Amino acid sequence: MFDLGGVLAEVSGVATMRELSGIDSDDELWRRWLHCEWVRRFELGQCTPEAFGEGMVAEWQLPLTGPEFLALFGDWVQQPSGGAEELVAETAEHVTVAMLSNMNAVHWERSVATWPLVNRFDHVFMSFQLGKIKPDVEVFGHVAAVLAVEPRQILFLDDNAINVEGAVAAGFRAERVRGVAEARAAVDRALSFQSKLGR
Repeated sequence: MFDLGGVLAEVSGVATMRELSGIDSDDELWRRWLHCEWVRRFELGQCTPEAFGEGMVAEWQLPLTGPEFLALFGDWVQQPSGGAEELVAETAEHVTVAMLSNMNAVHWERSVATWPLVNRFDHVFMSFQLGKIKPDVEVFGHVAAVLAVEPRQILFLDDNAINVEGAVAAGFRAERVRGVAEARAAVDRALSFQSKLGR
């Protein structure tokens, strides 16, 4: 099971948010982002884009207006990384493949929903459609139930340590990977181990 942004697609917003917020560390930015109530509400499908924009500007004290922030935000996810579609297709020749992403309606409707990559997955789990979000243990339990497998049978690949921690807490095998090359290496290790077990 793959995360999207930072693993199979590049997200340009990290540098933008670091500059706007004055946060020096990517990890610290992600921790604040993933715990931000406005981010959670939007990616859970619980508020409008307009409310999200205004709320983010106010909470993060950003030097721009809500509509200006939304205009920037809409372009953060543009296309899959090179090799992403091939990796998913090749992995699907051996095991069931799924995607679990914290996703909002803006990025989904403007770009991600149109990607051929999405059709390569057996299952696609988007937070704004599920009403559940990473890193909460609840979302991982839901995914395992839908897939009808034990959590330990799922390898989850994500670029954020906090999401990996959530997956491990839910009983998943999980690795932190950044980009397609690291994801491919993790998949190759898992498939090699599976082959040695004769499964």
